Amino acid sequence: MSRLSLDKYRNIGIAAHIDAGKTTVTERMLFYTGISHKIGEVHEGEAVMDWMEQERKRGITITSAATTCFWRDHQVNIIDTPGHVDFTIEVERSLRVLDGVVAVFSAVDGVQPQSETVWRQANRYNVPRIVFANKMDRTGGDFFKVIKDVNDKLRGNALAMQLPVGEAENFTGIIDLVTRKMATFSGDKGINVEWQEVPAEYAEQVETMRNEIVEAAADFNDDLAEKYLNEEDISDEEIKTALRKGVLELKVALAFCGTAFKNKGVQLLLDAVIDYLPSPLDVPAVEGTLVRAGEIEHIKADPSAEFYGLVFKIMTDPFVGVLNFVRVYSGELKAGSYVFNIRTGSKERVSRIVKMHSNKREEVDCIRAGDIAAVVGIKDAITGDTLCGSKDGALLETISIPTPVISASVEPKNKADYEKMAISLKKMMQEDPSFQFTYDDETGQTVIRGMGELHLEVVVDRLRTEHKVEVVQGKLQVAYKETIQKLADVEGKYVKQSGGRGQYGHVYIKFAPQERGEGFEFENKVTGGSIPREFIAPVQKGIEESLNTGVLGGYPTVDFKATLYDGSYHDVDSSELAFKVAASMAFKNGMRQASPVLLEPIMKVVVETPEDYMGDVMGDLNSRRGRILGMDPQTDKQVITAEVPLGNMFGYATELRSMTKGRATYTMEFECYREVPKSVQDEIVEKK
Repeated sequence: MSRLSLDKYRNIGIAAHIDAGKTTVTERMLFYTGISHKIGEVHEGEAVMDWMEQERKRGITITSAATTCFWRDHQVNIIDTPGHVDFTIEVERSLRVLDGVVAVFSAVDGVQPQSETVWRQANRYNVPRIVFANKMDRTGGDFFKVIKDVNDKLRGNALAMQLPVGEAENFTGIIDLVTRKMATFSGDKGINVEWQEVPAEYAEQVETMRNEIVEAAADFNDDLAEKYLNEEDISDEEIKTALRKGVLELKVALAFCGTAFKNKGVQLLLDAVIDYLPSPLDVPAVEGTLVRAGEIEHIKADPSAEFYGLVFKIMTDPFVGVLNFVRVYSGELKAGSYVFNIRTGSKERVSRIVKMHSNKREEVDCIRAGDIAAVVGIKDAITGDTLCGSKDGALLETISIPTPVISASVEPKNKADYEKMAISLKKMMQEDPSFQFTYDDETGQTVIRGMGELHLEVVVDRLRTEHKVEVVQGKLQVAYKETIQKLADVEGKYVKQSGGRGQYGHVYIKFAPQERGEGFEFENKVTGGSIPREFIAPVQKGIEESLNTGVLGGYPTVDFKATLYDGSYHDVDSSELAFKVAASMAFKNGMRQASPVLLEPIMKVVVETPEDYMGDVMGDLNSRRGRILGMDPQTDKQVITAEVPLGNMFGYATELRSMTKGRATYTMEFECYREVPKSVQDEIVEKK
């Protein structure tokens, strides 16, 4: 890899709502930086960054793709992320390892539901960001509406850095408010940027807006504030330096505009990435926890320090095998060297290192702090693993994995393909931790679970095209869960005598409900040796193994605490197995006594509909047990936000098209799990 100094690195993500133009923006960046010699268009199925067959067929991004380009003597590592909520894990794990984000918004639609989700994810990881209002060439494109939306809906403190010249098809140029110059774009694909004086009719507005920028910059620099108050001259460079500080401190999101499809404004956006987004040296040192000592370690971006890297994505390549995408935080890693996986404690040999350009590979000898690359040879890694130069290294913060909310059974058309299907699903689960599959012993079915209908559709499609396994998919099912509402104090006793050595396990366990989302917790309060220490872990394991089959409908049981406080044992007959069985018996009894209830996934649904159909849409949402949260009237439509149980949303796309003559659209994302009403619960349990 290049030997640029770390201040010349930019690790950025392109993130936004579906169809805001993220991939088109990335394609233009690759073209203008000389990486691509031809622009690949999404609508033609030729985008470089959308390399999967499923992406090209659907015209959407499904998996985050990494690439590297160079601009103004800086190395820019770019990750293009999906916009569809079903693939939110791709955004989550990308933001975990990026230093900055370009948040792309459609200038016509402003802030949309998935852009809110992306913004929240960036907030979670404290990622500085700038705003790009795309599609300024479209009728209704409004740069200032995007800024207002970002400020009102996202509390993003967006600040206009540019002024568009003309609108819709007459959008001809962009005024840079700091330098007071206007840029126009000419030549093949707008490759030439020509700077000229600001047209007279814009002069007054430019001065007003520039004063707002200087005023904002003064908030981030005391010397500049003093100059501003004394009405002294302030240079363009001073303004940029102060604003950069504001971006790095997450106090301002600088806003730029353009149209990637019509090749206007992307070079200026690249300039903004270099001028305002952080290098690895500008972000706080990442924190890790020393496994043995439990102390916090701060890992600075230093190429000469010990090697630390985070595996944030895993991909199976048909030519080189498993690729582990790694963000390097410190030190350097050479091909052929060894690293330790802190989670497993195992030592692994890195046989090769490749720099990725979408799905193409360029082999390199070494990567170092600030780099994003893929390593080959690591056998036992999962998303979120920490790689380190020594086995006593610190464990970096892992990646939050969303819970699947929908499931379906799959079986191969050819019975001989069962093993091949299982291997393929295992590979996909390793690549995408938000996808899971299990084999149901009771029904003999393989059940796949994911984040939505499209997610599972893509999985099945990949089985057919990539893995050559033809499968039959069963009916979609909601991923219900079970929990308890009150305390239960139960005994579990397993005694078996069959001639020789018997089995004896005896436990007393209290089960108590926990707050929603807290999961399962086990506490050992046994005193006086009533249960020997070696049998405590089997008790916990017995409960954990029972969690996946609740007492109501056999759904996973969540959000409760089990406290083991007493029991007894037999010197000869007691065994780990006996205590496991006793614990599972206690679990079943305890759940029945503790008022079990079903939990269902609730989805946040946002419908954009013409005013004429608003009554029909709202009535339909109410009939689906939906709860209307609000309405936002816009120029030519109404935006309705509601919470609806996932179980009542199957087939909604077709229904919505039908009732609005195809003029309404909707997005849906997981919100939370809530208790199912008693009447509905009885119906679900009866069907199960």
